[in-house]
Amino acid sequence: MVITAPRVDRESLLDHYRRVRAATEALAAPLSDEDQCAQSMPDASPSKWHRAHTTWFFETFVLAPFVNGYQAHDPKYSYLFNSYYEAIGERHARPERGMLTRPSSPQVGAYRRAVDDAMESLIAERGDSLGRTIEDRIVLGLHHEQQHQELLLMDVKHAFSRNVYDPAYRRSSSAPGGASPTSASREPRPRGTEEASGGGARWVEHGGGMVEIGHAGGSFAFDNEGPAHIALLPPFAVADRLVTCGEWKAFIADGGYQRPELWLSDGWHTARRDGWEAPLYWERDGTSDGFTMLSLDGRRAVADDEPVVHVSHYEADAYAHWTGYRLPTEQEWETIAVLQPTAGNLLDGESLATAPLHPTAAPAPNSRGVEMRQCFGDVWEWTGSAYLPYPRFRAAEGAIGEYNGKFMSNQIVLRGGACVTPRDHVRPTYRNFFYPHQRWMFAGVRLARDLDFHTNS
Repeated sequence: MVITAPRVDRESLLDHYRRVRAATEALAAPLSDEDQCAQSMPDASPSKWHRAHTTWFFETFVLAPFVNGYQAHDPKYSYLFNSYYEAIGERHARPERGMLTRPSSPQVGAYRRAVDDAMESLIAERGDSLGRTIEDRIVLGLHHEQQHQELLLMDVKHAFSRNVYDPAYRRSSSAPGGASPTSASREPRPRGTEEASGGGARWVEHGGGMVEIGHAGGSFAFDNEGPAHIALLPPFAVADRLVTCGEWKAFIADGGYQRPELWLSDGWHTARRDGWEAPLYWERDGTSDGFTMLSLDGRRAVADDEPVVHVSHYEADAYAHWTGYRLPTEQEWETIAVLQPTAGNLLDGESLATAPLHPTAAPAPNSRGVEMRQCFGDVWEWTGSAYLPYPRFRAAEGAIGEYNGKFMSNQIVLRGGACVTPRDHVRPTYRNFFYPHQRWMFAGVRLARDLDFHTNS
């Protein structure tokens, strides 16, 4: 399930376990019991369910198989909190998770504490002789929980968007306010490293050729990030920053949501059916081009210089067509991103509980040369690549093998890492994936274009 990583000592593993588990509880702390029961759509899950499911994962895949005589905290939890693991057995229907008023949020808290006690005893008693299989399961479970920390925030935001009060998840003193102007244009720019789609964006060029793609080992990675392999890329360029809200306003003003020639057929049908006229969570403020948006800090004016977020792949592709460019492939994105620092705006899991949890405007370009800004810590970036297995990929045996492999159909890859993604959960090879119509995740857009084979221009 994981690409082999170096062994870790008992104290480091125990510290990692405690930090991740505590971060989940910190993210749930601002929510009332009623908030934690809400399920606003079938794709989302109640916060209480996320807390319980991540606990079920450790109980099911670590404690039950590796602790002699372990007794499940509640046998019914295996049915209630199994997500999609067919090999484990029957499970509660996903669209009905909001019906689970029992167990209560405090009972889920008791479940988490009981499993944490058992897990900490296992790690302490086995010490540094824990064993490769158990250690890998624990590390996998921690990265799985970090995925659900992000999902918890996504789902809370969507639930709050359905509330007439536009509630804030919690107020942050560093939340941005108001809009700031930026230039925007749909016209393709001259070739080279000039503006890609508006004020201040430049092109980062690559000559193409044979490149290595995927995770090569030496640290944790999900199985879908490998095996590492060679890909052949034609010359290309990617924008050095993300598409902004101001640029997206220009797309809207030019009839972007009313022009079928810009859209994929399925995307046009979806946009018409669902009444899309702007990114998710945007509302017009009564002026000709003004919008407000709901953030986890509450509703506020759309800031033109911030990256656009909460757009589907269909919208991203339509926007790229409107500019005359395209979305990067995941291989192109990774080839440039591996050369960039991964810190960006990323936060430690503990810091997510106090941060603004919204993408920020691009920093000034580096005077030393053209680099790809905003790779990590703002939005997941749509690529033009279908989510498919890499060459020679093989899913693990048993239920653990269901984690990624069986979803490699009809979805699109996103790369990078968002403002709600824990810092140590991000790397250039990470392959996120969603269906092309989905918008509630923190997804945005970076443009790309082809270069001439001979002149790289």
